[in-house]
Amino acid sequence: MGERAAKVGRTIQQALGELLARGAVKDPRLADPGLVSVTGVQVSPDLSQARVWVSIYADEDVRREALRGLERAAGFLRHEVGERMRSKRTPHLSFHLDDSMERGAHIDAVLREIDEDTKGRR
Repeated sequence: MGERAAKVGRTIQQALGELLARGAVKDPRLADPGLVSVTGVQVSPDLSQARVWVSIYADEDVRREALRGLERAAGFLRHEVGERMRSKRTPHLSFHLDDSMERGAHIDAVLREIDEDTKGRR
């Protein structure tokens, strides 16, 4: 990712984080301000698209609904981000679930289990 795209990505991440934290989206699926955390933004080289990575701290059903709520609010969020960016064009936002924390926790649990099995065999 180029320097300009990275800067735009950081701006989008900060703006979306603030908007979600203050409950700017009125969708009931996103009512809890601590539910969604923006973990990263990847902007295309031509600055037309932004993939927004989010962690949603809930069970699978709530995560799915919250992601739908974000997709539904994408136009509103794009407008609000555009106001903060003060640029001619604002990238189209698409939201994607970042499950890296869950995968990390699973790997940690597997490693812990292997360690316990190894200690039990000694």
